[in-house]
Amino acid sequence: MRILALTGLLAGLAACADAAAPDAASRPVYSGVTTQLLEGDLVNFSVAVSGGTADEAAVVAYATCAAAQYALIRGYGFARHLRTNVSETGGVWRADAVYTISPALPRGLRTIDAEVTVADCADQGIPTV
Repeated sequence: MRILALTGLLAGLAACADAAAPDAASRPVYSGVTTQLLEGDLVNFSVAVSGGTADEAAVVAYATCAAAQYALIRGYGFARHLRTNVSETGGVWRADAVYTISPALPRGLRTIDAEVTVADCADQGIPTV
């Protein structure tokens, strides 16, 4: 009787674990970052995301993560989002984003604390530069 109850409990836990674990096929595929320094502190990021749950939000988040990491690599603590153009073709989402990077908190509403953003990207499983 105890073995039967334990077997049922283990089967129930396994079902919960399967339901909670995201399927590898449903996760987006991040296809790398192209970075181009435009002028001074102005940087362009081109990124692509496909597969699984790839969508506009995923590709914009990927560009943000890339910008935050780039700022840290360059010794800066902040970035400010200027613009992002998003397109989708054949299930591949692309973003062309421009940010400024700076050592101090820039003016504006769309600022990014690079350290906090990179940590959040790691928590979400979004790669950085």
